[in-house]
Amino acid sequence: MSELSEFTPDLYTLVDEDGVEQTFELIDAMETEEGQRYFALVPYIENPEDSLESSDDLVILKAQMDGDEELLVSIDDDAEFEQIGQMFMKRIEEMFEDDEDFEDSETE
Repeated sequence: MSELSEFTPDLYTLVDEDGVEQTFELIDAMETEEGQRYFALVPYIENPEDSLESSDDLVILKAQMDGDEELLVSIDDDAEFEQIGQMFMKRIEEMFEDDEDFEDSETE
C-alpha cells in the first residue's frame, strides 16, 4: 500500500430523505455478533483548517439490504442507537489513545 493511499480518507456520498447529497468520512465500522453492520461517519471537510471550526457530531448508521444493494440507514430504535453509539465512542477513544501512545514513543 502506498503511503498516500494510507492517509486517504474513506468517503461516502449519502443522499438524505430530501434528496440532498452530503459527503461523509468513515471513522470506524463494526459488525455485531448478530451480523448487523454499523458505520460511524463525520461530515467530510476538505480543508483541515475548517475542521477546527466545525462542531459536527458523529453520525451512526446501520447497513440494510435492499435486494442486492446495501443501504446505510438511520437507527430508529433509541436503545439500539445508544448501545451502538457507546460502543463506537469506546472504540474511537481507544484509537486516539493508540495514536497518542505511538506519538509519545516516537519522541522518546
